Amino acid sequence: MKISYNWVKQFIQLDWEAEKTGDLLTDLGLEVEGIEKYESVQGGLEGIVIGHVLTCVQHPNADRLKVTTVDLGNGEPVQIVCGAPNVAAGQKVPVATVGTTLYDAEGKGFKIKKGKIRGEVSNGMICAEDELGLGESHDGIMILDEELVPGTPASEVFDIENDMVFEIGLTPNRADAMSHHGVARDLKAGLLQQDTNLELITPSTSSFRVDNRTLKIDVEVEDKTLAPRYCGVTISRVQVKPSPEWLQHRLKAIGLTPKNNVVDVTNYVLHELGQPLHAFDANFISGNKIIVKTLEAGTKFTTLDEVERELHEDDLMICDAEKPLCIAGVFGGLKSGVTENTTNVFLESAYFNPISVRKTAKRHALNTDASFRFERGIDPNITKYALKRAALLIQELAGGEITSDVSDSYPTKIEDFQVRVSFENITKIIGEELPRETIKNILSSLEIKINSVTDAGLGLTIPAYRVDVQREADVIEEILRVYGYNNIKFDEKWHTSISNTSRFEDYKLQNVVANQLVSQGFYEMMSNSLTNASYIELSEQLKAEHNVTMLNPLSNDLSVMRQSLLFSGLESISHNINRKNGDLKLFEFGKTYHAYSEENREEHKHLSIFITGNTNAETWTQNKPVVTNFFYAKGIVMTILSRLGINSLKVAPVKNDLFSEGISLSLGKIKLVDFGIVKRKVAKSFDIKQQVIYADFNWDNVIQVVKNRKIKFKDIPKFPKVRRDFALLIDEKTTFAEIHNIAKQSERNLLKEVNLFDVYQGDNLPQGKKSYAVSFTLQDEHKTLTDKQIDKIMNKLQQSFEKQLGAELR
Repeated sequence: MKISYNWVKQFIQLDWEAEKTGDLLTDLGLEVEGIEKYESVQGGLEGIVIGHVLTCVQHPNADRLKVTTVDLGNGEPVQIVCGAPNVAAGQKVPVATVGTTLYDAEGKGFKIKKGKIRGEVSNGMICAEDELGLGESHDGIMILDEELVPGTPASEVFDIENDMVFEIGLTPNRADAMSHHGVARDLKAGLLQQDTNLELITPSTSSFRVDNRTLKIDVEVEDKTLAPRYCGVTISRVQVKPSPEWLQHRLKAIGLTPKNNVVDVTNYVLHELGQPLHAFDANFISGNKIIVKTLEAGTKFTTLDEVERELHEDDLMICDAEKPLCIAGVFGGLKSGVTENTTNVFLESAYFNPISVRKTAKRHALNTDASFRFERGIDPNITKYALKRAALLIQELAGGEITSDVSDSYPTKIEDFQVRVSFENITKIIGEELPRETIKNILSSLEIKINSVTDAGLGLTIPAYRVDVQREADVIEEILRVYGYNNIKFDEKWHTSISNTSRFEDYKLQNVVANQLVSQGFYEMMSNSLTNASYIELSEQLKAEHNVTMLNPLSNDLSVMRQSLLFSGLESISHNINRKNGDLKLFEFGKTYHAYSEENREEHKHLSIFITGNTNAETWTQNKPVVTNFFYAKGIVMTILSRLGINSLKVAPVKNDLFSEGISLSLGKIKLVDFGIVKRKVAKSFDIKQQVIYADFNWDNVIQVVKNRKIKFKDIPKFPKVRRDFALLIDEKTTFAEIHNIAKQSERNLLKEVNLFDVYQGDNLPQGKKSYAVSFTLQDEHKTLTDKQIDKIMNKLQQSFEKQLGAELR
């Protein structure tokens, strides 16, 4: 947001340097990102002085040139060669002295140098209008008033506007500072803390009066929720023409292009007071009636930019008796605005619902100065005042008469906010006890009314335009920013203590797992918690009625809170694959959001893991890369659980319909993780053609299990391990988990490990059979095992496999 320093000085008589004022604004929370110099004439006519032409003779070597001597007021006349046809002795003229920089129409500068023109010395340049940037004429040099004194700087003769413009990085919550008046109000509050109490000057509208009532336009507001306040007045017999220079300078300084005196006034008041206005050509208002309402969905409407738009049923429109004229608070219609032929004007000033304006602006991809302010919340109490201010300015600049009473539809007054703030909390949050009189002065300077004062605190009335100050904490923040963050004292001695935190804190466990995954080649990602509502259709288990829906979504793709981390991960995978990065190992810690009812809303934390493509990059030692498979992903999942000390898990087929195949791991009745291969149909919805393996950890359950597990320490055994192998012929439906569980049940004490190291299916095996090569590791922690003990255990295992699985030794 651009703020003109000269404009601010109309509200508060401040003589500080711009840099010092910028520092104060930044301290007040209005961060000044830069300060630019504005000059209505580039260069500010620096080096241009008034000269008196003493002599003027024909150039001896050129028919179209004259040789002049010019008095520049320093007692030493200089010779200047001039090619203007109207130069003559006795004239007072503007002269660019040697060393002056002039600028062309494109802003490129060139320096005036001492030199010779066709053999004659020339020490300067007598200038035309366009050469100085004071006009477009190049018919000849400028001839000035004879009363001017030679040597007078041209900047003192011509009306030159020199200004400093602040570029303020306005945060969305500071709707009160979206105008020069609002910035001046903050400056006044800040100056009070520096023992400088200046009066805030507000433009007067006391001279406003109705000249006659010959042009009445009725106003009917059908939707009072979307338009809580609407004011209007007519001005007749105006003359639309260019604005005076002072007004053009104000607008140009902040980057606006002047249009005409009526439109420029509406823009001026917008940036002066923060109240958007709109001027209609009253002659095009059918039926002399303004109706504020919504129209049917699909209604066609052409805006000022000549784009035909299709209206939404919730778009608030300004209409006449026959047709729509303007999108309320956003953009005007093509044929409703003021032109050079306009003679009668209907001037609008309103307060529109901020949410409605924001949705409409986003819906039609429009971002105007008016919508910028309406959607953040303007002051509903200056609607009528700003209308009168603009009407008076239009009368001053365009003539005309006020030909109607001010219509003001304001059925339900927007109330101010009532807040109670305690002195104890002010001290607690700020960290320093401020004098109570200082607190009161700060609040008063911000136009916050103090209703009651007790030993405990203050009862306050916050103006309706301070939409960001509705809680005690907001009030304390206001006190602190005006008092000055830099004025808070800090003790030289710091007091601190070491907090006793559990090693099972969420962030600590996240770091443990994240470090492990990163060491295995994974990259952590962070995706948006908002997602596309249509993704729910990819699963029958995720319900649309459980979505947490945004009231004011940024777009349709970000309209609901996610119920699963899968879809945001697939978006990232698709994005990478489209950029030739198809070998991916990604993980993310994040939350899912579920609205089971209006009162029952839940958040669940998850760890998601995605693996797709090849496990390793192609190298000269490995010509054929290894494609990621289910068992690789299983190893990753199991190492995470093992690292957290979680073992003895229950394995079951996954029930989540987002997987084509997979397993679910639980500890008792607590489910910890689902993982497997993402359904081809789901991946294809994201334009992913390669296999994606996905693991979904219920991180809340993982933390619960980890906290309840006790760590047991034992000595490392001194006696050796013994390994024996079986080659088992089993049914192809038999799983290794069944073999593992049977072995553990058969020998609980000495059997330490069971491992599957080879699988064979093919020739020389009966149909429906497969061969598992399984190793068994035995160990007695107190003595060395004998062959007799080992054989006994192995025979026991063999019998168990034969009896329960129908297995045979090969």
